[in-house]
This record gives sequence, structure tokens and C-alpha cells, in this order.
Amino acid sequence: MSVIAEYINKSKGIADTISLQEEEIKKAAHWFADTILAGRMVHLFGSGHSRIMVEEMWPRYGSFPGFNPIVELSLTFHNLVVGANGQRQAMFLENVEGLASRILRNFDLKEQDTALVISSSGCNVVPIEMAEEFQKRNIKVIALITKEHSAQSTSKRKDGKKLSDFADLILDSGAPLGDAMVKIPNLETPVGPGSSVGGVLLINCIKVEVARLLTEAGHPPKVLSSAAIVGTEMATALFESAYDEHAHRLAELYKNVGNS
Repeated sequence: MSVIAEYINKSKGIADTISLQEEEIKKAAHWFADTILAGRMVHLFGSGHSRIMVEEMWPRYGSFPGFNPIVELSLTFHNLVVGANGQRQAMFLENVEGLASRILRNFDLKEQDTALVISSSGCNVVPIEMAEEFQKRNIKVIALITKEHSAQSTSKRKDGKKLSDFADLILDSGAPLGDAMVKIPNLETPVGPGSSVGGVLLINCIKVEVARLLTEAGHPPKVLSSAAIVGTEMATALFESAYDEHAHRLAELYKNVGNS
């Protein structure tokens, strides 16, 4: 088997793992749909490469408003790698205690909200504290982790707790320990991470189920759609309408900040 075929084969195995979580996916989607129908937002957080899953949910083609992507550039901006704004700083900052509470200080959170926190290892301090802060406010938390990797990793939090300890529901990316999936002869370490494959599959499974629930409830979502499918005029109208709805929902998260 070629290394390309091996990676594809292991990705198929990840897809099989995702398919076994249909009931958990439906539960997460139900919570998210309830939040959106209540006029509130689903908060999405991921540091490092977990940012990929946040942006996969919203905004992009085939997605819709109702989600609040919390993406801190200091924790996720990898392009420069070294020097100012480099990867070393980002990896340091995602283990700074108290940063999560400072981030959430910007929002007026309510119990009708829900949250999705993504961390493959579930062991870095900021995502763990993010989930903890949400739960303190009686907000349901879904954790998207890699179960095998998290179980065999050591938390960087002083008390040893992991993201899974502050989750009302856990989803598994299906990737292996260490994430990389392909071993190459004469290369000591494996290559080709799998958590993004599983994470993106989970995100879109949730997304389509939320869209179904919203539509059946009489509130079909405003889906960002390609002009190649719906025509330029409708595509433009959908984008404008969806962005306006996002702005109005976001305004609700800001208007009472600091009043309580």
C-alpha cells in the first residue's frame, strides 16, 4: 500500500468512528438549535489548529448564522512560525491561567447559550478553563477531543483536570495517539495528522442536523450559498442577510456587558 493510500484508508477509519457517534451528534445539534431558536448564539472556541474547526462551522459556504466564533489571534496565528507573533508564543499563551476568563469578559453570556470547545489533546489550560467558565454560567459544553490522544496525555493544568472534565457531552475526532497517522520507512516519526479530518466531519454533521432542526421548527437558516447554485442575485442577498443576522445576534452579546 502506498503512503497516500494508507492515509486515505486511515481517514476512512476516522469516518467510521464519526458514524458511530450519531446519537451524540444529534444531541449536540439539538442543544445548538435550541440556542439559535432562542435568539442566542453557540460559542465556538479552539486554540492552535483547533481554529480550523471553528472556522469550518461559520462563516463559509454551506453555513449559517447562530454561531459566535471566538478565535484569538494570539493563540492561533501560525503563519509567521518564528519571530514576532510566532508559534512559540502561541503555544506558551494557550497555557496561561486566567486568559479564558478575560476573553469571556467581553460577552454577556446567558444560560440559553451553548458552547463547543475544541482541543485534540484536551490538555491545554486555556480551552480547559474556557469550558470551566462556560459551565460556571450553566452553559452546556460540548468538547471535541481526540479520545485516545487525550487519555494518554498529561494535562498542563495544575490539578490535572482535562477538557473532558468540564464537558456535558464529548465528541471524538477518531484520530490516533499523537495525531499523525502514517509511518514512512526510515523516518523515525509518523506524518499526516488525522484530527482535522475527524473534526471537520463532526462539525459538518452537526451543522446539517442543526439546519434540519431549524427548518422543521419553521425557521430555515440563511445559508451562505454559491452563485453557481442559486445565482448571483440570490447569493448576494443571502450573504448580506446572513451577515446582518450575525451582527444582530452578536449585538445581544455586547449590549449588557458590565451591567451585572
